[in-house]
Amino acid sequence: MKFYIGVDLGGTNVRTLLVDEKGQTYSEVKESTESENGPEYVVSKIKRMIRTLDYDACDGFENVHGIGIGVPGPVDTVHGTMIMASNLPGFAGYPIASELSEEFDKPVFMDNDANCAGLAEALLGAGKGYPTVYFITVSTGVGGAFIVDGKLISGGRGHAGEIGNMIIKPNGRKQGALNPGAVEAECSGTAITAKAQAILGKDVIKHAGNVFELASEGNPDAKKIADEAIDELSSMLANIAHTVDPHCFVLGGGVMKSRDYFWDVLNEQFNSKIHVGMRNHIPLLLKKLDDCGAIGAAMLPMSQLGE
Repeated sequence: MKFYIGVDLGGTNVRTLLVDEKGQTYSEVKESTESENGPEYVVSKIKRMIRTLDYDACDGFENVHGIGIGVPGPVDTVHGTMIMASNLPGFAGYPIASELSEEFDKPVFMDNDANCAGLAEALLGAGKGYPTVYFITVSTGVGGAFIVDGKLISGGRGHAGEIGNMIIKPNGRKQGALNPGAVEAECSGTAITAKAQAILGKDVIKHAGNVFELASEGNPDAKKIADEAIDELSSMLANIAHTVDPHCFVLGGGVMKSRDYFWDVLNEQFNSKIHVGMRNHIPLLLKKLDDCGAIGAAMLPMSQLGE
């Protein structure tokens, strides 16, 4: 049995896990990130947390094969640094991976947290057994990851697989630094909520789930917003399918909690928008793992080392 360490670094909390090759967690340490103290402070904390893990299951730290780190935002996977760090000010360009590698004399790999979640689902979850898996999370934002033969495809600058800025509605809604009409600006949970709040009010709409609930009850405004979002999501899936023809899609994120309203329609629309020879050959699967981000970080070294 081989063992790995996963580090899930977020703006609020940081977690370290000792995980085996099957995704079983043996030890966990979780603390607040305290990112306001800067990257040197946080990385020192991560080092201490790694030392604090219980290594009895693997007969000592020396038997750990590698360390993986999942972080928010795009990552330079070659140099192990964050390209953007909106949730972790001051972390962009900071050599987290090399610092940990030097400290522990282990191979260290870093990637985006959504990519880590996708890797876990491909290796251990809903996508297990498929040669290629496209993982998509539709929640606060829209993230994606493309996994081929158990390895993440990162691209030249760590942005491969990311579909949040893909335009699906020309001259559509503008959100932050995204293109007008981008997927994330049109059909993320945040976008669905904002559109509904503008019409139905913030007292009625607290989150995207409220929109789908009202739509199922026949509210015409909610139904229009929900149905447009599903149409746009199906177009996004079709665009991806025509680009990489994955063996399956694995879908996760908060919006999927409302899947009873749209799952069948999403499948039908997706299949109607792709080439005839592709139809009904690319299943849409629901993610299986509850803790796929942290576990996926631990799977990074296993994937990259080819173990």
